[in-house]
Amino acid sequence: MVEKELLNPARAAKGQRSTLIGILVNVLLVAGKGTAGWLGNSYALIADAIESATDVFTSIIVWLGLRTAAKAPDNDHPYGHGKAEPLAAIVVSVSLIGAAILIAVQSTENIMTPHRAPASFTLWVLVIIVIIKELMFRFVEKVGDEVQSNAVKADAWHHRSDAITSLTAFIGISIALIGGKGYESADDWAALIAAAVIVFNAYRIFRPSFAEIMDQAPAGNWVEEIESVSRTVHGVEAIEKCFVRKMGFEYFVDLHVIVDGALSVREGHDIAHSVKSAILENMPVIYDVLLKIEPSDPRNHNG
Repeated sequence: MVEKELLNPARAAKGQRSTLIGILVNVLLVAGKGTAGWLGNSYALIADAIESATDVFTSIIVWLGLRTAAKAPDNDHPYGHGKAEPLAAIVVSVSLIGAAILIAVQSTENIMTPHRAPASFTLWVLVIIVIIKELMFRFVEKVGDEVQSNAVKADAWHHRSDAITSLTAFIGISIALIGGKGYESADDWAALIAAAVIVFNAYRIFRPSFAEIMDQAPAGNWVEEIESVSRTVHGVEAIEKCFVRKMGFEYFVDLHVIVDGALSVREGHDIAHSVKSAILENMPVIYDVLLKIEPSDPRNHNG
């Protein structure tokens, strides 16, 4: 029988490390954006700083969620603490929506209030920010794919949404500077558009995380692959049921295997162990398989 830890420590550490890097980058960007926005009279840039500030908060939530998900099972949590990971992602999505609402309200107020155009130096600040945040998105997204974490992927999309808000701010400020008098509010319209983009990204983060909390079957050919591996075991006649669910970084399987009804209990038990071992060896991301043996003889079938 294959014995496995609930979570590969290296995968958990990798996800936490990328999150801590993101926190450090965002702290520096909050200070830079806020200062440049205030000195350069750009609310779009200040809105960008607000979005980065929420990134710091939510990245801390993600980091705590990953640490909790990595804890070993205990008496109160026999299946581990994996649900902490998608819960962290849901907190991220809700906080994104809150930040978007704050930005939208302030942008609307600024559109209604006449003000001078932003300073031209803010454009250079935004170019640097877009490059940094897009590089961070690609780095963290890659880590999220490697450790198969919705929370880490949510953190990556925080960086992408930040790059998008910075890009819209760049466009708005450019219009305000090129258009001159009468176009000062283009900067604020850019912040308003950025708020809508943030809400869309929040939905992208929320949907898979909520699905995981609800034990929705994961996307992909999981059932087909599990059934294929199971049928390679001698004595397996067919697969009656196969259910898969994700818990944090790991996957759990419920499987009903049909064997010859004339076999002894010991023989059926040995086949069950062989099937479980084959699945765990061929699909390392699966942590456990709950397996039931069903007889192929209808007269002995209890359902």
